[in-house]
This record gives sequence, C-alpha cells and structure tokens, in this order.
Amino acid sequence: MNAFFKKPLILLLTASTIGLTAFFSLGSLVSHYGGKPEKADVIIVLGGDDGLRVEQGGELYKAGYAPNILVTGIDSRYYRPSQPNWRERRLMELGIPEKAIIVDTRSETTWEEALNSVETMTKKGWKSAIVVSDPPHMLRLYHTWSIAVKDSPKQFTLVSTKPDWWHPLLWWGNKTSYRFVLSEVQKNIYYSVVYF
Repeated sequence: MNAFFKKPLILLLTASTIGLTAFFSLGSLVSHYGGKPEKADVIIVLGGDDGLRVEQGGELYKAGYAPNILVTGIDSRYYRPSQPNWRERRLMELGIPEKAIIVDTRSETTWEEALNSVETMTKKGWKSAIVVSDPPHMLRLYHTWSIAVKDSPKQFTLVSTKPDWWHPLLWWGNKTSYRFVLSEVQKNIYYSVVYF
C-alpha cells in the first residue's frame, strides 16, 4: 500500500477503535458506582420508578439493612398523606410498616433529591443512607451525593436495581437501556457544567 494512504488509514482505524471502545464502555461507566448494601439509618428510594426501585428498597428493609425508608420524587400536587400513593402502598404490601416510610414531596430532580434527603437525614439525626436507583443512574448519583454530603460526617452507599433490561456491556442492544444510557451521558455532562 502506498505510504501516502497508509498513515491516514492507520489513524482512521485507531480513531474508530477508540470511538467504538468508548461507546461500548458507556454502560460500565454509568453503572460503575453501584455497590453492595451496608447497614444504614435509612434506605432512600429515588423517584422516576416503575416499581423496581420500590421492590429493591423493600427487600433491603426486610433484610435488616435500615429501619427507615425515605421515598422521594412524589409530586406534592397529587399527594395526600391520608391516601398513600402507589409506591407507599407497594412498600406496605411488602410488609414495611407505615411508620417506617417517610415521603419527600419537594424533590423533582436528582440534585434536589440528594440535597433534600441530606436535610431530612440531618433533621432525623441519621448518619448513613443506602440510595436506591437503576444501574445507569449510578455515576450521576455518586457525584451528586458526594457533593451533598461534603463537609459532613454523613455516608452513603449506592445500590442499584436489577432490571431485566440491563447489561453493562450489551446495553446498546436493548431499547430501554439504550435510551437510559444516552440520557444519562447527557445529564452527566449537564450536571458537570452546572453543579459539579
């Protein structure tokens, strides 16, 4: 092959390999910080849930990881304490006592969920939390919560759900995980500019 064409071809192949590797690694990147649960004062079940986060939070409670559950992301416009919403009802169906469930109706974003949850933890005297969400949410949660607890003794552990649609290496082959990962990449960029 002519040396004139060889160098650009090598550069193109190298750039393509790097680009493809980066693309396929996005699933592992965004889900990296999900870990194993540790004993805590509260389990925080984040909003945007289709039921998996509630189920995971209920399982952790029943396994004895924390005596309290804080459910965030419930719209205050429609919430009536005398009429538990579907997430509270599901937790109670799982055997969680109503007195162990606290509802946050102020938070609409991941950022607000972290700040308001830390505020609730301070008011309750809680020092540690398990934060439950879906796997592709973990990177943004890690950075958000790291800022929220900065300069305080509070600790958090991120625990992800186990959805059928998730695989960190094959995320691009499922519509749900594909949309979630690309959305999280955009949100991580936004958060890094605005908050981090």
